[in-house]
Amino acid sequence: MSIHANQTVGELVVERPNRSRIFEQLGIDYCCGGKKSLEDACHRKGLDVNFVIDQLENSNQTQSENGSRIDPSTISLSELADHIQAVHHDYLRSELPRIDQLVNKVANAHGERDPRLLRLVDLFAAFREELMMHMHKEEQILFPIIRALESGSTPDSASDAAHCGSITNPIRQMESEHDNAGNALEQMRELTDGYQLPEMVCNSHRAMLDALAFLERDMHTHVHKENNILFPRAIRLESELSQGHV
Repeated sequence: MSIHANQTVGELVVERPNRSRIFEQLGIDYCCGGKKSLEDACHRKGLDVNFVIDQLENSNQTQSENGSRIDPSTISLSELADHIQAVHHDYLRSELPRIDQLVNKVANAHGERDPRLLRLVDLFAAFREELMMHMHKEEQILFPIIRALESGSTPDSASDAAHCGSITNPIRQMESEHDNAGNALEQMRELTDGYQLPEMVCNSHRAMLDALAFLERDMHTHVHKENNILFPRAIRLESELSQGHV
């Protein structure tokens, strides 16, 4: 399948998830920025779009989804919501407290020498708090509505579903919060020089940078599955149901 410059970055990763590796290497945002065309994304990064297309076309076609070998574009909406919770939400609930401890430990030890570490503490604390609330809203409100749409039943959170009106309303809010998380990740990357190890760092500093780098990769995959696959399919299903096409 030929790649065209007017395709969106998100569409390209939906077609072949392993393309996310190329975008990660080039610093192209394929999750929150997934609606941008490849040409626009390359222009914003100062990259030759033909070079990027060559990189994508020559990339290994092996499926490389983080935490799973499934193709998220082929499973049901309910299965995809379950997968996101089991793979990405569970990872975050387990890992965010550990990273928080590491960030604070490193800042306490080295923050006087590098004040950016002190800013990282505040940034990560806000990121963690917002993300925990975000996941709760998805699991208690949005995902039950999506499952109910697909099954034709009433969501357990019926009152919340009725209050939301169209599913586009909670989805719009979730996408806005994804943008906030993406901005925070960009700032974390800047504050740590792209997670590069400084000279003579302690093992805690090394562990912190490794954890933050993995967190960024997982968040990109996580948000991609929601913004570019789960949410558009749910909106399309709601539209089809309202028009009696299903």
